[in-house]
Amino acid sequence: MLRVTAAFSRLRTMIKRTLLWILALLAVLGVAVALAFLLTPWPSVALIQFAFARGDRAAMDALEKHVPPEVVTRGDLAYGAGPDERFDLQLPRGAAGPLRAIVWVHGGGWVAGSKEGVANYLKVLAGHGYAVVGIEYARGFGVAYPQPVEQVNRALGYIVEHAAELGIDAGPLVLAGDSAGAQIAAQLALMIGDPGYAAQVGIAPAIPRARLAAVLLLSGAFDIGQMDPDSWFANTVGWAYSGRRDFRNDARFQLVSVANHVTAAFPPAFISSGNGDPLAPQAVALAAKLEGLGVAVDSLFFPADYAPSLPHEYQFNLDGEAGQAALTRLLAFVDRARP
Repeated sequence: MLRVTAAFSRLRTMIKRTLLWILALLAVLGVAVALAFLLTPWPSVALIQFAFARGDRAAMDALEKHVPPEVVTRGDLAYGAGPDERFDLQLPRGAAGPLRAIVWVHGGGWVAGSKEGVANYLKVLAGHGYAVVGIEYARGFGVAYPQPVEQVNRALGYIVEHAAELGIDAGPLVLAGDSAGAQIAAQLALMIGDPGYAAQVGIAPAIPRARLAAVLLLSGAFDIGQMDPDSWFANTVGWAYSGRRDFRNDARFQLVSVANHVTAAFPPAFISSGNGDPLAPQAVALAAKLEGLGVAVDSLFFPADYAPSLPHEYQFNLDGEAGQAALTRLLAFVDRARP
């Protein structure tokens, strides 16, 4: 009996020690995870990438029924040597002769998203008689500004140089983007028209101003000074994209605030955001600034009481009246922007 009691005592001691070790290990892991989120943006970026991937799939599934059957895709064409330096080309089947090009830069907070995530919308545009290019660029761990800008710039140079073999009209193209892609597109447009600004950024434009007809800026971010300082999302993507936690005080990164640097050389612009989009005030301010400079601007904004409230990237919802209105206005603007 004494032996049994002693054995149970030893067993209880072993269980207690094991539990203490497990609790200690969990505590260490918890501290490590907490430190990871505090010391680097990348764990938070992983969560953002997961959320964007799900959102992109849902949006593209909803757009599937709007895709015209006559669109042909040439996928994953290379514009550079990097693994992300690829683009998709959407063309209407049987098009006669080279087509005017719309070159689209996808969004994703500079850290997520993909060209596949906007593919169905670009197919809808192609169905209206355009060659539509969806550009991929690097994002995520280890990627920081201005690498995506450099890559999209490189893509523009490649597309213009290889226009004939791609079936693209050699005339001026339309540069477009949504969300963070709108910021990249706007920044490139400004660089192409303003050599002084391009020199500040440190990137030589790959195409001349004469090859850029207009820009389409949907649901974009154009002023980091207006980003909510208490927003976990804004602070995460700003930290990751800039490479600095105090990105708002980084003079070099402040050049991404296109609204603060635009000039009268900026190309004609179509600008739109939903009334429920937290980035909408930035779009409204950019449109007003450009109009004040004499730039041709077509803007589509909605009253504060518009219902249902239109969220970020509302334009991809073609089941709604507002999304259809944006598509109609966008296509009309592109048609008017012919050289």
